[in-house]
Amino acid sequence: MSIRLEISDGILNAPGPEISRHVLEMVAIEGFRTGQLTTAQIKDLLGFESRSEVYDFLAEHKVPWVDYSIESAESERSVLKALLSK
Repeated sequence: MSIRLEISDGILNAPGPEISRHVLEMVAIEGFRTGQLTTAQIKDLLGFESRSEVYDFLAEHKVPWVDYSIESAESERSVLKALLSK
């Protein structure tokens, strides 16, 4: 399936960043936040060369790309601390 979005020339020619790219980026961000898009799909959608570009893009937009809770970090820290104290 493909989607076609028509944007008037007045909006497309407005000063500032290219609106069509901005719309694609917003779709990618929201799609990732809702779990509808993967990093691989974002890479293809936005034409990035590598996954690290996707991670940088998501980080620039303050979108966490790692599903890692504070509780998980604290648990691993406790285990590591116990192992190192032996």
